[in-house]
Amino acid sequence: MDTPKFASLDNYEKGHVEIIDDDPTHYAFSNIYEVASHSAPYEKVAVAVNRQYVLEAIRAEGTSEWRIGNHDESAIVMDGSVEIHLLDPEDSWIVSPEQGGSMAVRGEPKGKKMGVIRARKGHMALLPAYTAYQFRADAPAVLLLQTIKGPDTVFKWQEIIQTQP
Repeated sequence: MDTPKFASLDNYEKGHVEIIDDDPTHYAFSNIYEVASHSAPYEKVAVAVNRQYVLEAIRAEGTSEWRIGNHDESAIVMDGSVEIHLLDPEDSWIVSPEQGGSMAVRGEPKGKKMGVIRARKGHMALLPAYTAYQFRADAPAVLLLQTIKGPDTVFKWQEIIQTQP
């Protein structure tokens, strides 16, 4: 029996897709650890899309900018540990109800501190709608963010697509 292997940013094997009678370029197959290892801190790289919904691989390192969205998001810590600081902003107009995804908040938002989530590998955190959040990681970590495609979602299909099985 095979022993399960758990990946990390420092130790992963690139996966592959077995294509039968088709062109591998029709499929975007990525390894979130590989994507994060080549990403800038807090760059939101789409690794999966289903209509307006996306999964973004994020390299958490240092302190992110504050962000806010008009819909719930969820973050799964895939490697390392991350603190998520939450704040109920004074200015509810800070995010447009029509915009998808989250948006960066300029500077330090004013409002009521809601608390801190300390999440490690395997933990998932809900990022509530209209709540400002900031990620903090002392060492490189990997997040998988479930959200709606927004202006800061980065598409690198040509870099992450698998062209050979």
